[in-house]
Amino acid sequence: MTNALIVIDVQESFRQREDWAAVSEPGIVGKVAELVDHARGRGDLVVWVLHSDPGTGTVFDPANGFVHLMDGLEPAGSEPVLTKTSHNAFTTTNLQQLLTLRGVRALTVCGIRTEQCCETTTRVAADLGYEVVFAVDATATHPIAHRDAPAGRSLAEVLADPRTLSTDEIIARTEYALAGRFARVATVKELTGS
Repeated sequence: MTNALIVIDVQESFRQREDWAAVSEPGIVGKVAELVDHARGRGDLVVWVLHSDPGTGTVFDPANGFVHLMDGLEPAGSEPVLTKTSHNAFTTTNLQQLLTLRGVRALTVCGIRTEQCCETTTRVAADLGYEVVFAVDATATHPIAHRDAPAGRSLAEVLADPRTLSTDEIIARTEYALAGRFARVATVKELTGS
């Protein structure tokens, strides 16, 4: 087994936030499930990663009960489930050790958020020498408010601000940043042939 699918943060925590109403890919579970089925069919390793911020009282605090995979996704058999506390899936987990022990040299990355945990994991993986495919339409993100925007605004206020970066702009920027530098960018259809 030299390939692995890394599923990052497709967890209930995100659906509890107001900005889920503006997510780029509300059907992300279906897209990820296609990749999971394809990976399992090829005999590839599937690694599930969840984000946790213990003691914060947020939707990412395990004490609040939302740090689990979204309905429709379920690890099979001995597929590892890792919990991270950093943006990338390597720094605060044993992901690299797990991949090394299994002889994995190529990764496909998918999950939430496109430009944050997924992109950061992709960059770190490339720096570690992995061949990486970024499954762009099996990632999801939310609009990002301008750095000078006041904190605590409602989603409607964020969306009404012309300085807010749209999900399309975020995804395009991520594709430009990764393609040919850190990863091959591909769609689920290109990867599965379906």
